[in-house]
Order: sequence, then structure tokens, then C-alpha cells
Amino acid sequence: MKITAVNGSPDKNGNTAFLLREILSCCTGAETEIINVGEVLSDAKTPFCVNCSSPCSKVCYKGTKLDDAFKKITCSDFVIFGSPVYFGSMSAQLKAFFDKTRAVRGEKAWLGKPMAAVSVGASKFGGEERTIEHIQSCALVLGMTVVGNGSELGMGHFGVSAQRPAKDDQNALIQCKSLANTILNC
Repeated sequence: MKITAVNGSPDKNGNTAFLLREILSCCTGAETEIINVGEVLSDAKTPFCVNCSSPCSKVCYKGTKLDDAFKKITCSDFVIFGSPVYFGSMSAQLKAFFDKTRAVRGEKAWLGKPMAAVSVGASKFGGEERTIEHIQSCALVLGMTVVGNGSELGMGHFGVSAQRPAKDDQNALIQCKSLANTILNC
């Protein structure tokens, strides 16, 4: 099984990355990889979509790190998207990443691919679930299959939510293990 985690935080070693690494470490026997959105957007002609052609011709990112990231996700069995909470939603970097997937959607490349979401906020109940819903909405536009945490613990139904610092959020760490178990049983 190949699992790809997409870190939508501008901080590749921050709280979101911590949660993604925590989940992947619990996915014993799986091939895992983390894609840092800021890095893969950096060499695209423009870091955000300007809808230069319809349908999308990929002219702004063909042959770049972003193109490679899309191919890696296409070849994955499961994808986890993560973002910090920025103004009650996902980071601009992750939104730009999703905006660039117009060709992926046109090709139906991720249709039916299972995905989950994680988010980290500065305060408890600070928009984490709302951020997860926004990530899930983008995944649904791509035709992906949303997988919730399914935690029997009565928390994290939509995905893994944490308050920073994530390493100190014991509920989030339990959710990470629960989500890993769900992923491995998909």
C-alpha cells in the first residue's frame, strides 16, 4: 500500500507535518511519502491558478515538482491532506494546490481515491473541523472518496484535529493512531 501525505502548511516541520508524520509512522508496512505544498508550488510558472486555458493544458506546471506531486498522488492508494487553520480555513498554499488540479479533475485521475484530512489550530475549537470540511470539499470536487476517522472514542469524526503544539495534544495523538488503523483497513 502506498500512502501520500500532503502538507499544506508553509512550515514543512510544523504542527501539521508532525501530525502527518505521526499518522504515517503508525501505517506499518506501507510505503509512505510527504509532499510539502510550498516546495512543489515554488517552481510552477505561477504558484496559483489563473485559468489560462480551458480545459487546463498544464502549461504553467508541466515538468515541474507540482506535476510530479500530482503523479505521485495518482499512483497512491490513499492520500492524507493536512493544513493549519488560517482564518477558519485551509492555508493559501493548500488552496492554490487544489486550484491547480483542474487537469487532474478533467482526467478523473483521482476519482474514487480514498482520502482523509488533518488540521491544527492555535486554540481548541479554533476552526479545525471547518478546515477539514474545506479540504474535504476540494477532494469531493475531484471525485475522491472521503474517509472519516471513525474513532470509537467520540472525537475526530471528520479527521484528525489538534491544538498546537500538536505533540502535546493527547487526543490528537490517539486520533492519529485511529486514522492510521482506518487507512490500513480501507
